[in-house]
Amino acid sequence: MRMTLRQLAVFVAVAQEGTVTKASDAVRLTQSAASMALADLEDGLGAPLFDRLGKRLQLNDLGRFLLPQALEILGRCDAFEQAAKGELQSIDLRIGATLTISDYLMPDLMADFLKIQPQAYLQLQVGNTRQMIEAVNQFQLDLALIEGSCHLPQLQCIHWRDDELAVCCSPNHPLAQFNRALTAHDFHHVEWVLREEGSGTREVFDNAILKDLPDANIRLTLGHNEAILKIVAGGLGMSCISKLAIAPLVEQGQLVILDTPFWQLTRPLFMLAHRQKYQGPGLKAFMKFCDRPI
Repeated sequence: MRMTLRQLAVFVAVAQEGTVTKASDAVRLTQSAASMALADLEDGLGAPLFDRLGKRLQLNDLGRFLLPQALEILGRCDAFEQAAKGELQSIDLRIGATLTISDYLMPDLMADFLKIQPQAYLQLQVGNTRQMIEAVNQFQLDLALIEGSCHLPQLQCIHWRDDELAVCCSPNHPLAQFNRALTAHDFHHVEWVLREEGSGTREVFDNAILKDLPDANIRLTLGHNEAILKIVAGGLGMSCISKLAIAPLVEQGQLVILDTPFWQLTRPLFMLAHRQKYQGPGLKAFMKFCDRPI
């Protein structure tokens, strides 16, 4: 057979977008042309690459096996074209970030990168750690910056930097009024307002605090740091969140950070990439920029 780069591009786009309609927009083809390209590729291979679920297409076993190879072929073709032009002409990356990173680190990081690579096009997707791992694993993202841990062998987890969490509450909370050093026992009957399970922030709480407070009263779980901190500042319970998120409300006098040296609340942040994904010049440039000393 003689497959074309267009057919591979359509295959990758359908795998990432889930429908031919969205994929046709991504590769700048009409829907009929994209459908024909995918059909020609499957006919040439003699086997389908997707299971059809209504209008959605989901990769089957063969499709999942071939996707990383298709990505590498297309990535190397892009690098070949850029090398022929004598310079890195374009950077087009799908980047993911967990909530704390997206809110407090990504704006400056992306803005600073675009200052030195003004031709770059960066798309940012936000979710919790579990969602970012799944997106990288399904090749929907080129790179993710995450707060939690990842143990999938097919994913490369690179230490990026460290982040420090803290236990915080309203200045009017009873524990904020103590005139002595706090102990873990003092927290046995407090109410907690926390991030949802699957987030890196919640993982730290579960590993560091829940072991000392197995019967902790988790009053609320929410998916957004800002909502949690407003509730806690309003006087309901306390939380454990990154100091990056807490700092503005501490400066305004709406929250206080409690001294809890008996809990290890420092966590690593990671860059996450798929081992089978070809890392082109653009992705390497962004990863190198992220890893620079700060």
